[in-house]
Amino acid sequence: MKNKRFLSFVPVYAFVGIVSFMAIFPFYIMMTMSTYLSEDLFTGIKLLPGNYLIENFKTVMAVNFLRFYWNSTYVALTNTIGAVFISALTGYAFAKFNFRFKKVLFYFILGSLMIPPQLGLVGFVSEMRFFGIGNTHLALILPGIANAFGVFWMTQFISAAVPSEILESAVMDGCSTMRIFIQIVLPIIRSAQITLFLLFFLWKWNDYMGPLVIISKEALYTIPLSIALMGTEYRTDFAARILALAISTIPILIIFAIGSKHLIRGLTAGSVKG
Repeated sequence: MKNKRFLSFVPVYAFVGIVSFMAIFPFYIMMTMSTYLSEDLFTGIKLLPGNYLIENFKTVMAVNFLRFYWNSTYVALTNTIGAVFISALTGYAFAKFNFRFKKVLFYFILGSLMIPPQLGLVGFVSEMRFFGIGNTHLALILPGIANAFGVFWMTQFISAAVPSEILESAVMDGCSTMRIFIQIVLPIIRSAQITLFLLFFLWKWNDYMGPLVIISKEALYTIPLSIALMGTEYRTDFAARILALAISTIPILIIFAIGSKHLIRGLTAGSVKG
């Protein structure tokens, strides 16, 4: 009986194994390619590590990569924390309060999701210069805090996950609106916050277009921009760039390993209202 039950799971295990291999293999190839001389990468697929890792690492560090690493970490963390908090606060207002023009404002936010961000690049750059924060990290942090997707996500999640009866009881006990939000609502929607944190951090960490059009000072570069510095006028060091990309995936792997158990829960808990 046990053998039959085990055999019934063999196709599932095989499928999961194949999918896992397909997901991990490109990352392994990237790590392997970072151990070779750049010119050797064009001689075929490298399945075994080479002996040029230290030289590539020296090339990466020679462009002040730690400074760019800190820039990306600082920008991504501050933007993500602010965006998650503002999204939760705004979603709470839309989900549990009635006020004038509520539907109009909510549909306006939804409509902004349909506009490709590339269409607003010229206006975005002009606006940042008008406010005097062009060519600064503030231009990368502040606009992203107001995230339409995060507001929509939190509105749906809070509507489904936070019972109105609990909020009404808190009001009757004399709790202020902000106290209810911080002490009652935020703990209930923790899985949604973690999910948004993972998504926002990933998007900001990998953001290339924003820093490209805003930042011109090399000292303010983030990792995606700094990759282009690895090489000379006559030679592009692809192996060093691949090593820099491999190093830049470390924070992503860490935060997803920590928050993975909350990710699926956050993706599905608020998907059905009621």
